[in-house]
Amino acid sequence: MKMKAIVCTKYGSPDVLELKEVEKPSPNDDEVLINIYAASLNAADFEYLRGAWSARIVGPLKPRYKILGSDIAGRVETVGRNIEQFRPGDEVFGDSSLCGFGAFAEYVCVPENALALKPASMTYEEVATYPQAAIVALQGLREKRPIQPEQKVLINGAGGGMGTFAVQIAKSFGAEVTGVDSTRKLDMLRSIGADHVIDYTKENYTKNGQHYDLILAVQAHHSIFDYKRALSPEGIYIMVGGSRSAIFQALILGPLISKTGSKRLGINTGSKRMGIDKWKSNIKEDLDFLKDLFEAGKVIPIIDKRYTLSKVPEAFRYLEERRALGKVIITMENNNKT
Repeated sequence: MKMKAIVCTKYGSPDVLELKEVEKPSPNDDEVLINIYAASLNAADFEYLRGAWSARIVGPLKPRYKILGSDIAGRVETVGRNIEQFRPGDEVFGDSSLCGFGAFAEYVCVPENALALKPASMTYEEVATYPQAAIVALQGLREKRPIQPEQKVLINGAGGGMGTFAVQIAKSFGAEVTGVDSTRKLDMLRSIGADHVIDYTKENYTKNGQHYDLILAVQAHHSIFDYKRALSPEGIYIMVGGSRSAIFQALILGPLISKTGSKRLGINTGSKRMGIDKWKSNIKEDLDFLKDLFEAGKVIPIIDKRYTLSKVPEAFRYLEERRALGKVIITMENNNKT
């Protein structure tokens, strides 16, 4: 049987992406076949498309994985003979970034330890925003030290998919939250609870004299010494994403700087980045925590735009412009479930 998928055979712009009919996958003994209802875009998907260094580690000259996308939400169609946790008809979601990607298609096969049951209170679109954006934001915010009420937390890149989750999660802890992003996103940040907003095109928050107990950099572009200056005496800086130089500084200089004083600087090393077995071991705890916040109305996925599978190249172009207010969702033309 055939299925529709967005295929990427070479690195480049969204123009290299093609909608094709390809063979529908069949699950191995240790895999689950998912009928995908919704997926979502992440900055990591765009980096892979462009052939960033992280993609070229496994595919030096061309993409190793032809179908991109990692956040999946859908229904189990069939299972391999060794599968114990899921049955056909189960509503699930998960992260396929550590087991071959494949979200931008009608079907995908993934190991069962990359999946979790979808909360009944959430739609497929809502839960498709969670695997990377919400869970990694949560891990970044509480990785080093639990946030205390009234602590000052700054989210850099607050208006995107992960940033909008981070703002709401930090507020749920009782923090005083400052969101940093471009001019057009500031009103939205206020609407989801940010106490203060900073337009990075007009103000450099590392030089305004303010100090923060936690800085979560979804998009890090300043020097690590600038971040250190903006921290309170026992403040923490966690980098999730950013420029190549920012990643290098967080990995190499962060631990060295942290040894010389009470400030802590480094890169997110949450369980999501340690492999799917570790991700699976903590996913229930993280999901239950986020589910409770969702049902209490404290953390709601901010969905900016929805694109059908055939419009994935257009969705990538929109994401490239950095205009997205929250998450960008991909839906399947033949599935009308949300």
